[in-house]
Amino acid sequence: MTQDVARIIASDRFKRAQEDLAQGHDRFVDEIIELTEIPAPPFKEEVRAAAYAEKFRALGLQEVELDGIGNVLGLRRGRGNGQVIVVAAHLDTVFPEGTDVTVRREGTKLFAPGVGDDTRGLAALLAFIRALDAAGIETEQDILFVGDVGEEGKGDLRGIRHLFEEGDHREKIAGFFTIDGLEVGQVTTAAVGSLRYRVAFRGPGGHSLNAFGTVNPAYALGSLMAGMARIEVPEEPRTTFCASVMGGGSSINAIPEEVWLEIDLRSVDAEELSKLDATLHGLVEEAVAGENARGDTSHGAIRAEITRIGNRPAGRTASDSGIVQAAFAALPAFGFEPSTGESSTDANIPMSLGVPAICLGSGGTGGRAHSLEEWIDVEPELSLRGLYAGLATILGTVGMVEG
Repeated sequence: MTQDVARIIASDRFKRAQEDLAQGHDRFVDEIIELTEIPAPPFKEEVRAAAYAEKFRALGLQEVELDGIGNVLGLRRGRGNGQVIVVAAHLDTVFPEGTDVTVRREGTKLFAPGVGDDTRGLAALLAFIRALDAAGIETEQDILFVGDVGEEGKGDLRGIRHLFEEGDHREKIAGFFTIDGLEVGQVTTAAVGSLRYRVAFRGPGGHSLNAFGTVNPAYALGSLMAGMARIEVPEEPRTTFCASVMGGGSSINAIPEEVWLEIDLRSVDAEELSKLDATLHGLVEEAVAGENARGDTSHGAIRAEITRIGNRPAGRTASDSGIVQAAFAALPAFGFEPSTGESSTDANIPMSLGVPAICLGSGGTGGRAHSLEEWIDVEPELSLRGLYAGLATILGTVGMVEG
């Protein structure tokens, strides 16, 4: 269900929630710092997850647990109609184990890897819970707060995928928010789908002089890359591809026995992504056949192995859905001009399943995300307006019990 956002914002209880967010802003900033300084490298989020679960318990959420894949779950019960709205932020960062995540503070700016993506989002969830409790707000629907694993890179959305495929609440989820990034005005309603592959070419190898003429997997790899460079994709729906990471070989004077390439394919349209996928597979077959026809295969032929290492589904939430309309009603009330956009986020999973889902920024400004120089500005005025808008959007979706 959705509820009139203007009436929610005008209510005394929402005003009390705003007051709590404002009075607790210093605590909000402290928790950003605290959580940022708990490392959460890819596939190793468990220390931050344990700390986050303790915070959920301290806030009185029910059924707090780490699920089977490591997500932190906590339920805030509403009046109850059998449905659940998920409000999530991701625990993981892109930075490898051993990265210095100490926060440096300069005025209202915080500098550290992962401070904005998505640690500010994690702290925002805690601030929302406190504000709802301080204002005595009861919601129509239950809210499942989630700190999820595996959003970044090769994590492949494994946390939210698990939530929707195997989680205990999977059949009850009626809407989904991911609080990720800073920009509040742009509401992510389209999921950029991606397929990621590791393509390995293998052959017999040999001495660069004495085995000259033997089939060479590096030439097959080069043929594949040249073929990719000639692929034509539409500008709309936006579709892209990239030969990203490569390696192989053993010595400058040896024909390699194996070379490999990692490839990223993307589109906001599932059909276009499928076409691009078929094109890639065709190019791999052509590269193998071409090199085997060119060179000597007496000691063995070129063969290819294609391994899928990522699959983020495409999807879309309709602009007239209640969750989008709630955002478009809430954002202008706090000085933001709303627009829709596309991205690859945890919302890809529910969007692909037809569950209404959006990604919202948590407010403030920042820059250099995914770099060691990442920073955010927690200047209170803009920071708080982002939190107000996010909470109003959530309440417009879950419904606030009046009276």
